[in-house]
Parts: sequence; structure tokens; C-alpha cells
Amino acid sequence: MTVDTVEAANQTPEQPQPFRELGLTEEEYQRIKDLLGRRPTDSELGMYSVMWSEHCSYKSSKVHLQYFGETTTEQMRTGLLAGIGANAGVVDIGHGWAVTFKAESHNHPSFIEPYQGAATGVGGIVRDILAMGARPVAVMDQLCFGAADAPDTRRVLPGVVAGVGGYGNCLGLPNIGGQTLFDDCYTGNPLVNALCLGVLRADAVHEAKASGVGNLVVLYGARTGRDGIGGVSVLASETFEGESAGGGKKLPAVQVGDPFMEKLLIESSLEIFAAGLVEGIQDLGGAGLSCAISELAAAGDGGMRVTLDKVPLRAADMTPAETLCSESQERMCAIVSPENLAAFLAICARWEVTATVIGEVTDTGRLQVDWHGERIVDVVARTLADEGPVYRRPVERPAFQDALAADTSAGLRRPVGGPQLRETLLALVASPGLCSKRFITEQYDSLVRGNSVLIPGADAGLVRVDEESGLGVAIATDANGRFTKLDPYRGAQLALAEAYRNVAVTGAAPRAVTNCLNFGSPQDPGVMWQFSQAVRGLADGCATLGIPVTGGNVSFYNQTADVPIHPTPVVGVLGVLEDVASAVRVGFAPDHGQVLFQLGATRDELDGSAWAQVCHGHLGGQPPEVDLEAERRLAEVLQAATRQGLVNGAHDLSEGGLAQALVESVLAVGVGARVILPEAADPFVSLFAESPGRALVAVTHTQAGAFESLVASRGVPVLRVGVVVPGSAELEVQGLFTVGLDELRSAHEGTLPALFA
Repeated sequence: MTVDTVEAANQTPEQPQPFRELGLTEEEYQRIKDLLGRRPTDSELGMYSVMWSEHCSYKSSKVHLQYFGETTTEQMRTGLLAGIGANAGVVDIGHGWAVTFKAESHNHPSFIEPYQGAATGVGGIVRDILAMGARPVAVMDQLCFGAADAPDTRRVLPGVVAGVGGYGNCLGLPNIGGQTLFDDCYTGNPLVNALCLGVLRADAVHEAKASGVGNLVVLYGARTGRDGIGGVSVLASETFEGESAGGGKKLPAVQVGDPFMEKLLIESSLEIFAAGLVEGIQDLGGAGLSCAISELAAAGDGGMRVTLDKVPLRAADMTPAETLCSESQERMCAIVSPENLAAFLAICARWEVTATVIGEVTDTGRLQVDWHGERIVDVVARTLADEGPVYRRPVERPAFQDALAADTSAGLRRPVGGPQLRETLLALVASPGLCSKRFITEQYDSLVRGNSVLIPGADAGLVRVDEESGLGVAIATDANGRFTKLDPYRGAQLALAEAYRNVAVTGAAPRAVTNCLNFGSPQDPGVMWQFSQAVRGLADGCATLGIPVTGGNVSFYNQTADVPIHPTPVVGVLGVLEDVASAVRVGFAPDHGQVLFQLGATRDELDGSAWAQVCHGHLGGQPPEVDLEAERRLAEVLQAATRQGLVNGAHDLSEGGLAQALVESVLAVGVGARVILPEAADPFVSLFAESPGRALVAVTHTQAGAFESLVASRGVPVLRVGVVVPGSAELEVQGLFTVGLDELRSAHEGTLPALFA
């Protein structure tokens, strides 16, 4: 039907309105009618429903996300080639090279269909990186599950891990790190956040825009099917309701991935980019073709005409609305000049990638879509892409916040004496949150392509960018929903501080930030308070550290019924290392005469800690104080010490405190250590407090004096805490307890295989 005939049909009083089923409110539907001056066609309604969804329009978060821009100075933007608003941030790292990186969520699909949900999450973020003109070179993942022994976790975790590994391994992309957390709050709503890193020449950034009247719109990649329809408007923008979560009725909204097609898409796209054959490029992810054509048109000259019946389909009898809103994977949309079309199609044919001209850029200022000769969409593109509703949701500090803050860990029974401290250490290192994640990471290929320098198990992933100079980039992702629940502002800064520190201990200089903000329903004033506080905490933290937020993702509605997850801002930090040969590793070199130093100050900070969770099932009080200036000084010391060749091994102190860092360090290379704690300090606090701004560093005895002088000159507290003992098979805390490395390894590595193997 044409617009006119659909308008006439819509005037029938008995005709039901489908907008509510598509996730639109009555007010939003009325606004659409006001914009069009009539009722929308089915196809227009479908397009507005997906483009105005929370996932695509950021309608509840936009007013708060503006704070990132307000706190970003011109100095912070130095070297930033693309930032917030682009498919992914792009950072100039020197020597003619740039890198692009971004994280996105695929939470609800991964709960409903764990394998495909996680796999297509990886595929989607890889295409975002590809759309910037970059070759994807590595992936990471940030996973949060419910209690490790819960039936729901046993169902979800194996499929998610298999999906992450299966898709990334097939693409030939190394998985270089991430984080896996367990907490009851994620039962029924796991978090699956995927990050991708890409490399490109600094002068080769591509843009998502449709410019040049007469240029052609080419859809290439996989054929379009019914998978993923309604993914962003319904599945990603509503809460799970008890037993209906994971029900079959939602299954069609989960996309189905084909990594082998994605590999062909990557290689054909890179060849097309190298040949200079595109004027604009956009991947098809959330909202499918609706998003691609409306965003391309809105960012360009504003006019586009699409012949929808030319779209290659893999399902019979698909309606126009289904074709526009399908989220079938492995598809890209390019703007190609007529003179370059033959070369473009030839490259696609060589890679056996289907490519079809489906439209052209016009000077009408409108997005027009035809179906078998009849006009089914006629709108101003920016009303879809840029002018969705913006809500200032009520913001209210939750009533429980004061009681939660008052419920500190001070009254919890602390271990006293060597045997109790030893028992606590073993309990923590065997807990699901702190135990070895090798059971998970060994399902990923971390070394493919040959440029991985640091892989899962290190504080940050590190890849070589330039073979000739040794230039490389390090990336770490971190989150702590428990800290953020206690204080969203400080919790977001603690996640930032940990990721920043994880990059710094490798010797790299932190340069840029991405984020993936996972929260409950925006219609809950308490959730919006958590969100606004976390955004401000992260923005203020980045301003203090002098590094920009280059982009990110917001994931709302992460809750079951009226119970939200802990607010979980995931923060990714990217750092640059001039020569990867100087990278610092976690383990201690098995050499004689190595001295162990702790950098940074330890305070009695156990609220929200791993000890409180594992040993007492407790959450309350205030998270540790964060001093971002101290974090910056620590990073500068670590970079300077790395340049001078003073550091043989380093590990940040975070969850589990010094004790956890020591265990992971001795197990990394199988060499023992003797630890000597300060006599005046409480051994429990020294071992298990989670004060930020600290690192454990190994330095040869002959260079210990030079190292201490360097640290002192930067105003960073430094404390000798022990020595490496070559040939030893024990971790000894002098005067308190000794534990064998075999016993430590058994406790640390046995937990996840026992639960999931």
C-alpha cells in the first residue's frame, strides 16, 4: 500500500494500534503522527519503534551523558580522531598509526539463548570497529553471572563462553583478556559485554554518512532473515518478568550468527577501503537496515531513496516492516559513487559476498522507501536518527542507601593469627570471583595472528601494532557492581582507577576510555540516581586523569521484575606502549635477589570487599576512598621504571588485596616468595584490604635502591614487603603461615572446572 492508502485504512475505527506491542508509548505515537502529519504506515511505525527505543536513541540517558562532553577539555581531545557519536572512538597513537576500540552489551539475548546471544555480541562489536575503516585485531569480554553454583548460571555460562570463543576463534581474532564476575544480583540477568580493538592508519578513518547526490546505497554481506526482529525495541528495552524470562516467545528476537560470513565481510571490506571505493560506511546491528539508512542519511545530505524489494532475503514472505527491522547479522551498508560500483561489486564477488544496490542518495532531504513500486516510508531522516524523545526521568536517591552505608563490615569477625589468615587466604583464592579463569579463557584462542604480547591472566591485554617499531597498545576492562551499589559516584571512579592501573602496570601510558553502562530500569528513580551519579563519577574521574571518554554503550532494563542488578559501569582503558619488548608481566622472574615492593598506601578498607562477600555474604558500608591524583602518580612511576628497565614483574592490587596479588604472582611462574609485613600493621588489613592506588612490584636487589629513589621522587608511598625465593615451592608470610604452591594452585584452579566441566 502507498502512504495515502495506508492512511485511509488507518482511519478505520476498529483497526487496533500496534504501537504498544512495539514498545512505544501513547505520547510517542502521537508525536510520530505530529511529525508526519498523518498516521504512520506499518513500516514507518516499525522504524520509529526501533530507532526511538532506549537501545538506539538513549532517550533516558542522553541528558546525563552530555556531562562527558562538558568535562572533556581540548587538551584531552588531542590525538582523538573520532569520539562520542561515532561507531567507535579512534585514537592517534603515533608513527602514522591509530587504534579504535569500543564495548557493547548483549545481555538479554545472552540470557535467552546464551550461545547465539554472546556470539552475535562479538560479531556486532567487530563490525562497529570495521565500520571505522579499521582491521579488527583483538577482542575482550566482560562477563557477569549469578552465583556460580546456581542452576541458572550452570545453564547460561557454558553457552556464553562457547559463543564468545566460537565466534571470535572463527574470525581469527585473539581474545586478550577481560573479567568474569559472579554475584547473586546477576541471576536471571547476566551481563555479556564485548569489546573489540581495531588498527588503521591515522589518515584512513571512515565515516557513517550518505553524501553526494546520485551516489548509490549498497547492501552487502549476509541475506536478511527474520532473526533479531524487535531486538532493540522489545527485548533490549524491557525488563524480564519472572518465569517468562527465557521463554520461547522471545527467542525470535535473538540473532543468529555466521562467523565465516563475517570473516569474508571483514576481508572484502578492508580491500574495498584500501581501494578507496566508499564515500560512507555503516554496519547493520541493532535496528538493522532501519538504523543504517536513517543514520547514514541524517549524517550526510539528508536525502535517500531505497527500493526495499531489492534487499536479498533468506526467508519467504517477509513483510516490509520485517525487512527494515530485521537484525540479521554480518551485513554492511556502503555509499558508493557510480564510477566505483563495478570495482566494488567485483571485490565482493571475489570474496563470495552478496552485494546489491538498494538505493541512492537524493537531494530531497527525506528518507523514502519503496516496496514493489509503492512508497511505504516517507520521513525526514533526522526524525528517526537524531530527534527521538528525550526524557528527564525522575532521579531520587534510594531509601535503602543510608541503611546500606551504615551497615559496615566493622562488626564482622576478622581472622586472627596465622592459621585463620591461612584459611581465609585459601577460601578467597578458591572463590568463584577470585579463582583462576583458565577454564574459561582456555576456550578462547589468545595467540592467533601472532601479535598478542600479554593475554588473559595478565592485568591487561597487550597487542603489537607495528612490527618495525614495536609499538603496541594495552587494554583492560573493569567493573565492581558491589562498590557501585554502595556509592555509584565512587564506584564508577574505582572501576576507572582499576582499569587505568591495570594498563599502567604493563608499562603502558593510559590514553583513552570507553564504557558500557549496565543498569536497571530507567523508570525507577533510584536507578536513575545510580546512573547519574556513576556518569558524573566517571566523567569527573577522566577529567582528573586527563584522558577522554571516546564512546560507549548504555544498557538499561537489566533486572528481573522489580529487582535490578547492582549498577555495573564497565570501564575500558586503552594505553600505548612504545615498544612491547619492554612490557611488564605479572609473574616474578625466578632469579636470585629479587625484592618485592608494595607501592601505594594501605588503609583499613574492607567494606564491599571480596573478604566480606566470600567469608560473610555481606554488602554494606562505604567503598574504598579513591585518589585519582595518586593513581596518576603511580602510573607515571611504573612507566618511568619500565623505561629504565627497573621492573621485573608487577601486579595491581585490587580484589582480594595484597594476598590475592601475591598468590597470582607466585603461581604465574611457579616460584616461591617470603613476605614480611610491617610489624605495626594489622596483618589482616595488610593482606586483604582493597585500598586502590597500589601495585606489587619485583625489582632485582642491585636496582632496589634506584627504584626506591625513583618512587620517592614521585611522592608515591613505597614499602619493602618481601623477596622472591628461587627454588622455593612455598608462599611464606613470615611469622604467620606458610602455604605450598601445589595447595595454592589446587585451590585457585579447581573451582570452575568442578562447577562447569
